[in-house]
Amino acid sequence: MDKMPFQLRTELETTVSPVADPRADTAPGWREGLPTLSDEVVTLRDLRISDAPSLFAMLSTEEVRRYMSPPPIDVAGFERFIAWAQSERAAGRYLCYAVVPNGYDVAIGIFQVRQIDPSFSIGEWGVALGSQFWGVGIFEAGARLLMDFLFEDLGLHRLEARAAVQNGRANGAARKIGAVPEGVARQGMKCRGQYHDQLMWSILAEDWRQSKIVYRPVVH
Repeated sequence: MDKMPFQLRTELETTVSPVADPRADTAPGWREGLPTLSDEVVTLRDLRISDAPSLFAMLSTEEVRRYMSPPPIDVAGFERFIAWAQSERAAGRYLCYAVVPNGYDVAIGIFQVRQIDPSFSIGEWGVALGSQFWGVGIFEAGARLLMDFLFEDLGLHRLEARAAVQNGRANGAARKIGAVPEGVARQGMKCRGQYHDQLMWSILAEDWRQSKIVYRPVVH
């Protein structure tokens, strides 16, 4: 959950498989535009270039940047990131949702998922939210909307995430939605000149469906 693809060329393009996508002739509708997901707490929608100023303001603070790759340095950089995200979504390799709390009309963060295998049955996800919106139910509500879409509509089998061992908030968030810790990637992340051990988390489609049986939503 720490690694965010703001350094577009160096961080994501080197991880995307060059193998031809077997679904190329039957591109799912989400490639043309992500479906809007919403509940009484939050709305997840496709990114827009107009989101760049609010994302720059929300994701450039010291608290948010502490355990993630450096974000773009200005609004224009976020505009380029959004354009890149739209291009990668059209190619079927990556999707990125803008997070908009109900009652707001601007994005305060993102949920993102990149493919790990060519069929996109396995993905890696991450999230970044403005610190003003931590601990108020936005993450949990948004994550549940996203998981439903990924596992029930997109057909993912496994979803992975990594978080620095010291990042208690991110690891607690992964545990809260039912992810399972699988091990430690020693010095798996370099941030601000230092290497950090990372916890690997995973959640399977069957785990998610089971968790929904016992889950009772709480609105904050």
